[in-house]
Amino acid sequence: MASTNGRASRVPMIVGQGLHKHFQLGDQWVQALRGVDLHIPKGQFVGIMGPSGSGKSTLLYLLGGLDRPTHGAIEIDGERLDGMNGEQLAHFRSRKIGFIFQAFHLVPTMTALENVALPGIFAGMPRHRREERAMRLLVMLGMGERMGHRPNQLSGGQQQRVAIARALFNDPPIIMGDEPTGALDSRTGRTVMQLLRWLCSKRGKTIVVVTHDAGVAAYADRLLHLKDGRIIGDQLQAARERENDVA
Repeated sequence: MASTNGRASRVPMIVGQGLHKHFQLGDQWVQALRGVDLHIPKGQFVGIMGPSGSGKSTLLYLLGGLDRPTHGAIEIDGERLDGMNGEQLAHFRSRKIGFIFQAFHLVPTMTALENVALPGIFAGMPRHRREERAMRLLVMLGMGERMGHRPNQLSGGQQQRVAIARALFNDPPIIMGDEPTGALDSRTGRTVMQLLRWLCSKRGKTIVVVTHDAGVAAYADRLLHLKDGRIIGDQLQAARERENDVA
């Protein structure tokens, strides 16, 4: 569990060894990752940066079980992902990882409450239980007065909070974000990053975020820099006081 200053424990949560990812684009083979090794301890906030085509989103999707490596091994919270079949991976993701995407991926015909409660349907949870949990999360994220609103009735920042609440529904130990502030204005983006920082520092979540924005990366405890499918930089950032207000 992370301490309240955002420093992680030394217990590994995410381990990648010799990760390669090759795919065909037209008549050419692209080497998106070329032998990546990394260890991320529990409770650490990691930012992944690099130019377009560096492999940063590919790495995130491999670590999150959304894609498979061509070669290499991945272990998350003591479980090996690279040997799992599709059904096993889906079950693993539902227990261990909450995803936040730039495009939100909310269901437009559902209210905020229904969107957040959606994972409970797939988990077979009774309606009253999943709605109670969704309500608690929305209240925690300052969305208590917007539960009945549909996505087109919410601002970008409010939609992202709903997406974060949905990612937290199953209480996963890991939150992963692919450019989670990319569609937001700078002020709303800061609010979202303060929330992720709070989830790491106060709730002990392991956070992994892909970003091109140095301002977003400043919230991380550690920065990985990728170029041409390889990690070329791995640095811890000096601890600093960060806002924890998520309201």
